[in-house]
Amino acid sequence: MPELPEVEVVRRGLVNWVRGRTITGVDVVDPRSVRRHALGPEDFAGDLEGAKVLDVVRRGKFLWMPLQEDGAPRAHGGSGSANSGVPGVALMAHLGMSGQLLMQDSSAPDEKHLKIRLRLSPAGTMPEQLRFVDQRIFGGLFVTTLVPTDDGGPGGIAEDPVPVIAEEASHIARDPLDPHFSFDTFYRRLRKRKTGLKRALLDQGLVSGIGNIYADEALWRAKLHYARPTDTLRRADAERVLAAARDVMTDALAAGGTSFDSLYVNVNGASGYFERSLNAYGREGEECRRCAAAGIRSILKREQFMNRSSYTCPVCQPRPRNGRW
Repeated sequence: MPELPEVEVVRRGLVNWVRGRTITGVDVVDPRSVRRHALGPEDFAGDLEGAKVLDVVRRGKFLWMPLQEDGAPRAHGGSGSANSGVPGVALMAHLGMSGQLLMQDSSAPDEKHLKIRLRLSPAGTMPEQLRFVDQRIFGGLFVTTLVPTDDGGPGGIAEDPVPVIAEEASHIARDPLDPHFSFDTFYRRLRKRKTGLKRALLDQGLVSGIGNIYADEALWRAKLHYARPTDTLRRADAERVLAAARDVMTDALAAGGTSFDSLYVNVNGASGYFERSLNAYGREGEECRRCAAAGIRSILKREQFMNRSSYTCPVCQPRPRNGRW
């Protein structure tokens, strides 16, 4: 499943292509991909046709596009209104396991797993269509309400941040790449947990956007084991692992994200190549690069963790005696 860097790569790509353009037509090829839109495909299309895309926003792994119609922000039961100047509704994109948002020329043939086609107003030589392609049909698009953020800050990473957030994302914490992320709040809440460190990093209510791959990579960089009890974590350790998470996701962004197969691509259809730089995840049975550089032979191991896998070095990430899952 795409993690924060992959979703941010998509967000940055979409901003360049769709911001400021009007949705002139909607084709729902497979109604299953709008199942989260409660009133069905016709209402989904009606909500979008004629709407202008104001921005593309991300918090954690959530992605949405605030909408405007007839020169005024749309109020759809949310906080926005024509008078407030703040959008009240957005197009939400849930990528699921295999969802892709692709920019295509109208002359391009339909993809095998095309689910939704949005036709956009002309803009120079830019592609005319935004297509949602989804092989496994776990993802989808739907129109959602925007609500005020609980801290009064921007809803997420955006070109023109405003203090509203998609309702479905309002329960999650800010992510480490968000300028409004508060380490003090994170550390205070982390210390109250009585759980293992990796489980805490995967808790989107504590810190969003960190998935299984980047949790393992951050823990490897910070030289911490995933079972380290959170209530024993010193402030310096917490700062180190958060800095490592921020660094590894920034590095992944520069590489276009992590692609293990053709299911994750950016809006141009290109795969990321950060997979080549992974130091822990997926490297079971291989030498730890850090230990090898120090002249120590250590083999990375994989352990079952929450129906997933965790990859660690037994030498530079020793398991604590009082470890927790």
